[in-house]
Amino acid sequence: MPHRIYVDGEWATASGGTPIPVVNPATEETFDEVPRGGAKDVARAVEAAAAALPAWSARPAAERAELCAAVAKGLEERAGALAETIVDELGMPIKLTRAIQVGAPIRTFASMPEIAAGVAFEERSGTSVVYRDPIGVVGAITPWNYPLHQIAAKVAPALTAGCTVVLKPSEVTPLNAFALAEVMHEAGFPPGVFNLVSGFGPEAGEVLAAHPLVDMISFTGSTRAGRRVAELAAATVKRTALELGGKSPNVLLDDLGDAAFEDAVRKGVAACFLNSGQTCSALTRLLVPRERLAEAERIAAGEAAAYLPGDPRDPATRLGPLVSAAQRERVRGHLRAAAEDGATILTGGPGAPDGLERGYYVRPTVVTGVAPQARIAQEEVFGPVLVILPYDGEDDAVRIANGTPYGLAAGVRAADPERAHRVARRLRAGQIRINDGAHNALAPFGGYKQSGYGREYGRHGLEEFLTTTSVQL
Repeated sequence: MPHRIYVDGEWATASGGTPIPVVNPATEETFDEVPRGGAKDVARAVEAAAAALPAWSARPAAERAELCAAVAKGLEERAGALAETIVDELGMPIKLTRAIQVGAPIRTFASMPEIAAGVAFEERSGTSVVYRDPIGVVGAITPWNYPLHQIAAKVAPALTAGCTVVLKPSEVTPLNAFALAEVMHEAGFPPGVFNLVSGFGPEAGEVLAAHPLVDMISFTGSTRAGRRVAELAAATVKRTALELGGKSPNVLLDDLGDAAFEDAVRKGVAACFLNSGQTCSALTRLLVPRERLAEAERIAAGEAAAYLPGDPRDPATRLGPLVSAAQRERVRGHLRAAAEDGATILTGGPGAPDGLERGYYVRPTVVTGVAPQARIAQEEVFGPVLVILPYDGEDDAVRIANGTPYGLAAGVRAADPERAHRVARRLRAGQIRINDGAHNALAPFGGYKQSGYGREYGRHGLEEFLTTTSVQL
């Protein structure tokens, strides 16, 4: 039902006029469209969510969680088609799309019964009973880079907490959200509990953020857009959770042997280039001991050159296109500015990859020869661009790592795990990976500084959508 919005349990016609085209970034061709929702549509959705809130919040948390688990089963049944859709609208290689873009949201919805069981919705505190109550109507505004994954990270815990939701997905990669709405409808969510309004940020997202009946906005996107959301939300003093940009460091300590150092650099390239670098938590700054700079440059340049851009439907492709022409030009602009400022581009650069004149492709790029304060080392590029920075001693590494406006993620590699942990504890970032530490979907995720506030995933992610009421006995 991609040509209609989903409000109050029904598919409805949007009021915003000309539909929004959906473009395949690998071919530059429009292959579908979605409704252009506006203020009237958002108001209808918010009013439906507010009307549905009392009955939904009164249901036991276990029942709400089981409905979310049913969504996981529905998504799993559609996993193949979902992967094809997301490849077409985003351009992430098919193997990674299946594992991450589809697999992760399925796991998020499926985890809700376990997470809800671990939350104390009622507890005694002295002569009081403290209740954990749903915050109310939640407006969820989600990004284009991990579209269904980020939707699940907000919608599943919000619904399990007892909130009702109005979702405004990215207009760049919106089709997966409509597939989710179909699954949720089939799962039996009551009318008004989940609502979907597609549209542009100024026409739909800003209206949602400002609406007086919305109790909380959960937003993922750029820091610039996050500031605007917070400004609009402040007018009605609603709660906000913001997951914003990053310029995350990957610190290689000086006790790594030759083989371990080479392995760390190669894995550092991979940690930067995932999803063509369109990952807010990508480790985009590689910090290496100054005496090993030349070694790191050689290894990184060779590894990056192996990430040949190509057709995202080819199972052998490791690097797909960027999501849009605007995003491609943004990345190229960063690279041109870095070269003008005297940076050394070891491999890649702003030109189109050979043989890929069609599609929003960029070259995998490694940059060196810049100061930690350089624009390319401070600003989020959001493309396959790795910056290598040398440091002089552990304290200098920590200073450089912490020396940006962001604090979303970080990595530390060392031969001595205890030393790595000690350095990690000095980094101001919301999620830090030590050596080959595995991703934990139940661990909280979120940032320091201009990377935002609030946490997603696991118990902490669910608790973001709860508030407390104390009853004195």
